[in-house]
Amino acid sequence: MTTEKRSAEKTIRDIRRRTRKKYSAEEKIRTVLEGLRGEQMY
Repeated sequence: MTTEKRSAEKTIRDIRRRTRKKYSAEEKIRTVLEGLRGEQMY
């Protein structure tokens, strides 16, 4: 792999990491409970 390609892949990974949605503990719990109940949220 070339240095350029490695650098580009790292840049893409960094951008994805920074733009990822952060869920609060409350949102995570709600999502898990809905999944256990068989509900879908859309």
